[in-house]
Amino acid sequence: MTHRVLLIDDDAKLTRLVSEYLGEAGFAVESRGDGAAGLLALRRAGSSGRPFDGLVLDLMLPDTDGLELCRRLRADTDPALAALPIVMLTARGEETDRIVGLELGADDYLGKPFHPRELLARLRAVLRRGARGAPGGEAPLRFGRLEIDRAARAARVDGEPRALTSHQFDLLVAFAESAGRVLSREALMSRLRGRELEAFDRSIDVHVSRIRAAIEDDAAHPRRILTVRGVGYVFASKQE
Repeated sequence: MTHRVLLIDDDAKLTRLVSEYLGEAGFAVESRGDGAAGLLALRRAGSSGRPFDGLVLDLMLPDTDGLELCRRLRADTDPALAALPIVMLTARGEETDRIVGLELGADDYLGKPFHPRELLARLRAVLRRGARGAPGGEAPLRFGRLEIDRAARAARVDGEPRALTSHQFDLLVAFAESAGRVLSREALMSRLRGRELEAFDRSIDVHVSRIRAAIEDDAAHPRRILTVRGVGYVFASKQE
């Protein structure tokens, strides 16, 4: 299966390099140089019945902020756009930018300059997580009012769907499948990305914050995903 990927970046040289590299790896890549053109391409692809499978989005665009575009996509009424896997490129490399990007719904981030091989690996990872939504016959996990449907890749509270990125959904599943067990940040990062936790990498904490906002009645006082100070987190299976 050929994955269709949209690259939104105004750096013509980088765009050409990445497009060629991903193309050689079997991806069908289209590129746009600004946010407006990128958003239009995403909408037209969806309406034509051939939506993009993933998005590589630069943080700094000539007409808009990549963070703002990410926020708009996650709030879109089109479910396909709202759940589109996003890898964000951050030229400034600031940890704050990365955290904000994750908070707004990006699935992963990559600081410039980067090797195209690393982008390929991260893109494949987020697409692989999204592909797990194919029907698989797994029974939903239920914890009181919370239902986690692994086959449909959907989380619901009282039957109402809650918006999560593919990375956040996988993190929620990891918690639920280990309910009652304390999981360290290192173990979670290794499970989700297949690599060791980077020094000072706070992405797990950011994703946990987003999950709490989606499934908890009061994210400031969580009762489902609890912090174990100095260790990690535990999913409380008995909370109703």
